[in-house]
Amino acid sequence: MWLILIFMALTEALITRAFAHVGLGQTDCFAAGIAHPLSGLDHILVMTAVGLWAVLAGGRAIWAWPMSFIALMLAGFTAATFGLKISFVEPAVWSSIIVLGLLVALAVKAPVWLGAALVGLSAFFHGHAHGTGAPAGNLVPYAIGFAFATAALHAVGVGLGFFARGSVGKAALRTAGGFAVLVGISLTVS
Repeated sequence: MWLILIFMALTEALITRAFAHVGLGQTDCFAAGIAHPLSGLDHILVMTAVGLWAVLAGGRAIWAWPMSFIALMLAGFTAATFGLKISFVEPAVWSSIIVLGLLVALAVKAPVWLGAALVGLSAFFHGHAHGTGAPAGNLVPYAIGFAFATAALHAVGVGLGFFARGSVGKAALRTAGGFAVLVGISLTVS
């Protein structure tokens, strides 16, 4: 439990706050795509929460929910790059931290299809935020990079989930979800 809490606290202290979507900078290479999800606390918390929640649910959710997230994140990215305008993207991103944190903290059991839909909705907004700030150009390497980094963050969440579940129990996972909720709330008011 302490390991997860320490990891989350260090992540908050060392990584830039949310708002990683504003002024994306270089978006035409694989390395920039990998760097983007690792540069914002919103990405780290949401993507690891998806993995943690999947472990709590077990079974097919362990692979289906992260895959749903990646697929719909890429769909949101594509929609934004083709000019689809959506209101309240940033509030939806912030809200996803709180919602997914609550799902972990409360150990909510959901059918695989419903969990995939929930994480997919969140992912669409995350992807849209990626695409909105990206200038036109060769975005394929960038998209591949952020999809790869997203999968890695999901794997971290799944790995932490299995480690915590086996060593200190589900209480540690639920505590990490509660921590994500608190950080999500703090990001919305700051």
